[in-house]
Amino acid sequence: MIVVVEYGMGNLGSILNMLKKVGAEAKSSSRAEDILSADKLILPGVGSFDHGMEHLNNLNLIEPLNQAANEQGKPILGICLGAQLLTQGSEEGKLPGLGWFDATTVRIKAAPLKVPHMGWNIAQPLKPSVLFQDLPDPARFYFVHSYRMVCDSPVDRLCHTPYGMEFTSGIERDNLAGLQFHPEKSHKFGIILMRNFAERFGNA
Repeated sequence: MIVVVEYGMGNLGSILNMLKKVGAEAKSSSRAEDILSADKLILPGVGSFDHGMEHLNNLNLIEPLNQAANEQGKPILGICLGAQLLTQGSEEGKLPGLGWFDATTVRIKAAPLKVPHMGWNIAQPLKPSVLFQDLPDPARFYFVHSYRMVCDSPVDRLCHTPYGMEFTSGIERDNLAGLQFHPEKSHKFGIILMRNFAERFGNA
């Protein structure tokens, strides 16, 4: 069972529909017991960094998420804001993130290009990953964001994307991954990636 963490900051319907399309058993939940009993987790998110962390804290979900990630070793995928929450913190706010990666979140400075970065763009893999298995190189995904991740550990950088500069658009280490783009809105490319997460990611 894949549990999509429901904390009031994400478009759960699109993610659940995509998981259904790839044949995965999934549900959304804000219950700690569901997080701890899940086979895999997805942390979605749309909105500001501090609001995301506040919602997780108000629902008492930070401790079960840390336990799932660090003690149980569950495969966990963060999407958009959900990926940024895996970092140490953000220029957008003052609260610490979950801190699972040696990374921070900063505002995009892409002048004269528009911010937010919105629309289709490539995600160029930087290392082998089952998430990108069977995808063309490079694959195209749908983005909408004003902040980007800066990963201080090169081995954790999964993919990058050009937008005025090359920015880190995906991070991955062991059982944890975060994607700045929206695979659930990325049609055939997103279907392949979400199937890879459901069927392959974190499977020893």
